[in-house]
Amino acid sequence: MAPHPVVQAIIDLSAGAVGGTACVFSGQPLDTAKVKMQTFPTLYRGFVHCFVSTYKQVGLRGLYQGTTPALMANIAENSVLFMSYGFCQEVVRVMSSVPSGAALSDMQKACAGSVASIFSSLVLCPTELVKCRLQAMHEMAASGKITSSQNTVWSVVKAVMHNDGPLGFFQGLTTTIAREVPGYFCFFGAYELCRTSFAEYMACGKDEIGVVPIMFSGGFGGACLWLVVYPMDCVKSRIQVMSMTGRQAGFFKTFMGILRTEGVRALYSGLTPTMIRTFPANGALFLGYEASRKFMMEQFGS
Repeated sequence: MAPHPVVQAIIDLSAGAVGGTACVFSGQPLDTAKVKMQTFPTLYRGFVHCFVSTYKQVGLRGLYQGTTPALMANIAENSVLFMSYGFCQEVVRVMSSVPSGAALSDMQKACAGSVASIFSSLVLCPTELVKCRLQAMHEMAASGKITSSQNTVWSVVKAVMHNDGPLGFFQGLTTTIAREVPGYFCFFGAYELCRTSFAEYMACGKDEIGVVPIMFSGGFGGACLWLVVYPMDCVKSRIQVMSMTGRQAGFFKTFMGILRTEGVRALYSGLTPTMIRTFPANGALFLGYEASRKFMMEQFGS
């Protein structure tokens, strides 16, 4: 028997929070390297140089800089994402004339995930702005772009409120949505297709494929997402970090400015740590989500 819609929403919300927490702790150091390389593409020779330099300059704490807002961002994003994903699947069923509760195709689930990402972007953008600023704070201060370093979540929040007001937290929102919509179509589509392939090969249901196939499917979905949206993510990080120095141009002007002055390569700076990070981080995300959702469905689903 299907659970009440409110109960289902709470289950999806909680499972998304568990998955988001697992994602952050398994991939934060590599995410820090990604943001630094996106914002300062000429400062580091490559991923290893960035990783080692950060460790030498700031220590292990530097690699986990921004973990608190990252946790807030991922818990908020994935909670809203997976809760909206459940609702959007029902919308897709209505639009496709599929009976309520019936299984959707992998492509239909990809469409549901793409629409759900619009809602998650609204909670992701403010927390990711704080995270990105904290991760690149050392380089911003060292390069003289800012006069004083803000090393805590609260100091960054106060600076944004003082300089830009509440709307300042939504700098980069357009780019975030432009990144999330196609990205999560690929994310959920690749994840479901990969699970389907494992299920067919193992001659079992998609929910019985086991831990390793679920983690691989999650990692594969994450890899497909980043390969598609990485240039947009680079522009988003640049806007959110450089807005510390004053109001920044929008997505298109920033994108064209990077192309003209730094070339296409700058849009892919930091791709290596991102791709290394995506398998453990997104594997942990989906494993945490699927395992906790299954447990809660067994406890509260009927």
